Amino acid sequence: MKKIYFTLLLALSCSFVFAQNTKLQAKLDQKASEIEAKVIEWRRHFHQYPELSNREFKTGKMIADHLKSLGMEVRYPVAKTGAVGILRTGKPGPTIALRADIDGLPVVERNSLPFASKEKSTYLGQEVGVMHACGHDTHIAILMGVAEILAGMKSDLNGTIVFLFQPAEEGAPEGEEGGAALMIKEGVLDDPKVDVAFGLHISSQTPVGTLTFKPEGMLAASDMLKIKVKGVQAHGSAPWSGIDPIVVSAQIINGLQTIVSRQLDLTQAGAALTIATIHGGVRNNIIPEEVEMTGTLRTLDNTMQEEMHRRIKRTAENIAESMGATAEVEIIRGYPVTYNSPALTTWAQPVMERVAGKDKAVVIKAVTGAEDFSFFSQKVPGFFFFVGGMPLDADPTKVPSHHTPDFFIDESGMITGLRAMLNLTVDYMNSPMKGVSTGMKK
Repeated sequence: MKKIYFTLLLALSCSFVFAQNTKLQAKLDQKASEIEAKVIEWRRHFHQYPELSNREFKTGKMIADHLKSLGMEVRYPVAKTGAVGILRTGKPGPTIALRADIDGLPVVERNSLPFASKEKSTYLGQEVGVMHACGHDTHIAILMGVAEILAGMKSDLNGTIVFLFQPAEEGAPEGEEGGAALMIKEGVLDDPKVDVAFGLHISSQTPVGTLTFKPEGMLAASDMLKIKVKGVQAHGSAPWSGIDPIVVSAQIINGLQTIVSRQLDLTQAGAALTIATIHGGVRNNIIPEEVEMTGTLRTLDNTMQEEMHRRIKRTAENIAESMGATAEVEIIRGYPVTYNSPALTTWAQPVMERVAGKDKAVVIKAVTGAEDFSFFSQKVPGFFFFVGGMPLDADPTKVPSHHTPDFFIDESGMITGLRAMLNLTVDYMNSPMKGVSTGMKK
């Protein structure tokens, strides 16, 4: 009899919890619909007035003022121009970090939108246009909406939420610190101690209403490559009297391409190596003394990244030596792999499916772009995902990509990102995972 009684009690308890969760989810969806117009309005403001990395002065202040108006504990400025809002419910539970990046790019906007950017700034000593050509304006607006909704629902929540509005995701200006690494250095994950972090990114080439993600390596590590080839200057009419660094550089470029195509085990993870600039010489009939090349490396595996560094150095130096020249190789580490904790991703997938529908919550292949959310997910278990921002009638192969003058986002897709962040946060507060780790291989 006692066993039957206990079983009935457990069933009733589970039914009550399910009903409460369903009610809470419906409330989140209603609140998201109510605030959607305001979120779009914020997005248009930030789009019209973008600011470059570590120069987001007006952007950061507007965010901080909004967080203060919600009654949160606000820290500003953080990492030069960023803002942090802390929502404490006063009840025990996990501490969840939610992150949005806030900087624009040195791109001249070509859209005819009524809120298109006309802003100008200085980048690398040159006057440039400024544009939110990667969708960070949508990220700010979405997280501001999440903050407003959750601040108004504090009595329904458990634990603490840390809202991270992060500057300089696109990289700090030369000679400056910035971005996620600087936020971490200043303690945003330590006080209060963050348990998990969630982040999103709008995608101009993913249909509206779609959420995409994957466990483990979601985006690539990004390193910068510099190779300086030194030869012996000579007259162009007598190349045998010198050592031509341009010819040596051409051979090095060809040799480097065999590292990915012939030397790495691509069944383990993808990789890319691109030489993007080459500079040398001042006149058509003078063989220069020196050539400098720069490029980028993208890897999705830490071991492969180290192996690639070793092989690049060996290839460049040995080819140069074989031709009587020298090559100085410098590899500057950038962002690490953006890594989704496998356990956290498994937990998050049903939430994504509930928000977008099973057919629109899609596990994708890794992307060779890079993201400095990666620094957060190195320190705490992280889950990063993409939100569709492409019109449903558009061809993904023809729409403008990110970081281009014609970049375009369908604002009707923003509510999906808003609902995803809300549901991830509230679900995790109600059912946090025990012992979850980053899951990263060292």
